[in-house]
Amino acid sequence: MKMMAIAGPSGRESAIMRFITEALCRAGLAKSAFKFDHAHRHSLFEGCCGNLIVKLPGTGRLRRAPRRLLMAHVDTVPICVASKPVRQGGWIRSGRHDTGLGADNRSGAAAVLHAAVSILEKKLAHPPLTLLWTVQEEVGLIGARHVSIRDLGKPRLAFNFDSGAPEKLIIGATGAYRMTIDVEGIASHAGVHPDMGVSAVVIASLAIAQLHKDGYLGTVCKGRRTGTSNIGVIQGGQATNVVTPHVRLAAELRSHNPTFRNVILDRFRRAFQRAARQVRNKAGACGKIRFDVRIDYEAFKLNRREAAVVVARDAAQAVTGRTPEMTIVNGGLDANWLTCRGIATVTLGAGQHGAHTVDEVLNISEFLGGCRMAVRLATATDEPASP
Repeated sequence: MKMMAIAGPSGRESAIMRFITEALCRAGLAKSAFKFDHAHRHSLFEGCCGNLIVKLPGTGRLRRAPRRLLMAHVDTVPICVASKPVRQGGWIRSGRHDTGLGADNRSGAAAVLHAAVSILEKKLAHPPLTLLWTVQEEVGLIGARHVSIRDLGKPRLAFNFDSGAPEKLIIGATGAYRMTIDVEGIASHAGVHPDMGVSAVVIASLAIAQLHKDGYLGTVCKGRRTGTSNIGVIQGGQATNVVTPHVRLAAELRSHNPTFRNVILDRFRRAFQRAARQVRNKAGACGKIRFDVRIDYEAFKLNRREAAVVVARDAAQAVTGRTPEMTIVNGGLDANWLTCRGIATVTLGAGQHGAHTVDEVLNISEFLGGCRMAVRLATATDEPASP
């Protein structure tokens, strides 16, 4: 509850990182064990700090076991700033009607912190461990994308805490492009010489209407190939008496199939370029289109026999007493970039539900299950510890 109350939107995570490092210090971890990297310097959103990385050498009979990674992102979406967590029976929700709770992903960050504090305070035997709290996940998985694999110690098993029920194991996720589309028209006086202008608004409108008509906006289903697309931001114009010369749109495209994702992208390009050619002024001049496309994250799907999947499945069965559910999601996770960079990463739950809304809640029982899962995975033992 303390962590969810700390403001920490993407790019402004210093306060929550301070809370985590102070908790680790109280548990006996030396300050020299902390490392903050510079992942935030690669972000378009800048930022005040990078990822927090803590590496612990293995102890006891597990000192030479394969290294394990436990991770979670610490940033929240802006709607969670000013959250005031309150407990109502078996749930925690925000006491303010106009804010989200921040369980996404303070619940996951707390589960990893709980495992670390338990190990330090109780001197639990454990394999070589890397603990990673990432920044700027919500704006494009920036922390996971730019963390140094060498800094992580090349872990063999990796577990990301960022979901709901602890028995729900996310073993795959979609891939996504983000893009900006600049529509260049020609300005003219809208009352005196409107026929000399080329309206960027009209070009954008025609393109959007065409994409909608052809089934390439929203849910995109073409035979067995599926994906999604969305134009989320449209900016342009300064006055009603000027034919708008420029409009900028921000959009995203998602699909588990990289080839089909490129098909959707191609339809976007063709729709806007066709619209630009259709809108001409009295002199025959038309508009221009400029696309700036970048990959947000690539899709992945882990084999169910992957070592991290098997270990997570067995842990979920033991901790919850329920049959684990393997699932693939249509959102992006830090696991996308870790897996694509060679570290197969399973994502597990710690009780969050309704993320990015004012109705967000934390299921306390599931959160405690996530904490027990974190301890079990961090210590590689068959006996889970209670939070």
